[in-house]
Amino acid sequence: MANTASAAKQARAAIRRREFNRVLLQAARTAQKKLLSLIQAGKKAEAAKLFPDLQKRLDRAAKGKAIHRNRSARIKSRIAHLLR
Repeated sequence: MANTASAAKQARAAIRRREFNRVLLQAARTAQKKLLSLIQAGKKAEAAKLFPDLQKRLDRAAKGKAIHRNRSARIKSRIAHLLR
C-alpha cells in the first residue's frame, strides 16, 4: 500500500507502463516465432519479407525501453544470419 499520494500515482503509472511493455514484447515475440517457423519450414523467401516487420517491432520495443537495445540488435542479427 502506498504511503503517499505521489507513491500511489507512481504505482498507477507503473501498471500502465507494464501493460504497454507487455504489448510491445508480445508483438515482437509473435513476429519472431512466426519468422523462425517459416525458416525451419524452408520458406526463406517468405521469411525475408516478414523480417522488416520484426525489425520494426524490436526497434520500437528497444526505443520504449521495454527491452535493452543490445538484446534487440542480437535478435535481429541472429535472425539475419539464419536468413542468409
